[in-house]
Amino acid sequence: MTTFVPKEVQAGLDSARVQSLKSGSRLRILADGKHHPVLRMWETGFSVDAETAPNLRGYVDLYDGAIHLFQCLIIASEEEMGEMRFEFKQLTAVSNTAPLDFERAEDAPVALIEAQK
Repeated sequence: MTTFVPKEVQAGLDSARVQSLKSGSRLRILADGKHHPVLRMWETGFSVDAETAPNLRGYVDLYDGAIHLFQCLIIASEEEMGEMRFEFKQLTAVSNTAPLDFERAEDAPVALIEAQK
């Protein structure tokens, strides 16, 4: 039994697989003012469509829908089966509040209540 698949059939299968990954993921990156859908993400990197994504390098922002998740420093890793893979050099979670430069006590008051006269 042979497992040979003609190039045209393999290209069709690859494009269908990439299309299903695009429609199933809400993740996207913002690089140079352009959004690119993320096909897959794992602990050390992510992949995007090789045809539409440029050879990215440097800082990008990673979003889940409209929620800003991470600021990432990335490098291109490899292209395989229609996906361009990128590896994280740095991955920083985005926070809605500024970082504190002191330790906040658990029993600290939330606000100052003035005495009524």
